Amino acid sequence: MDTDTISKPHERLADLLAGEMGAVNELIRTRMASEHAPRIPEVTAHLVEAGGKRLRPMLTLAAARMFDYPGDHHLRLAATVEFIHTATLLHDDVVDESDKRRGRPTANLLWDNKSSVLVGDYLFSRSFQLMVETGSLRVLDILANASATIAEGEVLQMTAATDLSTNEAIYLQVVRGKTAALFSAATEVGGVIAGASEDQVKALFDYGDALGVAFQIADDLLDYQGDSAATGKNVGDDFRERKLTLPVIKAVAQATPEEHAFWERAIGRGRQEDGDLDHALNLMAKYGTLAATRSDALGWAVRAKASLDVLPDHEIRTLLRDLADYVVSRLN
Repeated sequence: MDTDTISKPHERLADLLAGEMGAVNELIRTRMASEHAPRIPEVTAHLVEAGGKRLRPMLTLAAARMFDYPGDHHLRLAATVEFIHTATLLHDDVVDESDKRRGRPTANLLWDNKSSVLVGDYLFSRSFQLMVETGSLRVLDILANASATIAEGEVLQMTAATDLSTNEAIYLQVVRGKTAALFSAATEVGGVIAGASEDQVKALFDYGDALGVAFQIADDLLDYQGDSAATGKNVGDDFRERKLTLPVIKAVAQATPEEHAFWERAIGRGRQEDGDLDHALNLMAKYGTLAATRSDALGWAVRAKASLDVLPDHEIRTLLRDLADYVVSRLN
């Protein structure tokens, strides 16, 4: 690895957890197999092997490692978390009518919507089988709740995305559902299975929650000021898709009647014209909403780091702190 790569905390975490992550990947390959429906492993492999960072399962392994967990249930839980994540991606791409994911064609484009939805359902079922194998009702409760929260967040986003009355509280609820719920569940179950104290389990939950919120706010901000080559998205994709994210919500809240009419036409009714994205960016600059959104993301990263204080002094804790800085370092 070059020094730039090794300096990234998720790469260092992957290096540290390589042995366990290998076992998790093997478990994923085994459990996504299907004797009767070969399309299931075909569709799953397309997404699972697309080269994602595997951040969520790594968080589960990291939390268990921090408490020197000697068993192997954390491997099942890490695979569970990845299956839940993959299932939601398959469903999301159908809902969003996406044709690209991590720079590759989406499963719904290569196969069809029916395959994506049904394979997603299969992976959810597999994830619950893995959870049950740990024999922990507490773990089952945490991950079942997270799965429900994710689905709830997606439905809320569908109704709130183009509604100009959507405020920051609703936005945060959506983000907590679609992104932070799985981050917090991933860290929390790692601590639970390893026998961490209640204070420490809560700290792990709080860390995952704040990390997930910071991650999503940063992602939404980069849509308006990111480098397309680095993010894999075109600047303004969210605007073109009429997604009401935090920089726009902040601008709408301060809009004059004339500006509000613009937002209603472009986002609310989706009647976009040439020059609308530039006008939107000018309005965000006028009210400083990109800077305010950046400040919010940094604040959540600080909150994530602060929650780690009650956890053991361990190299994993240092890496988790660096990870919180990293998810917002893209904004500098």
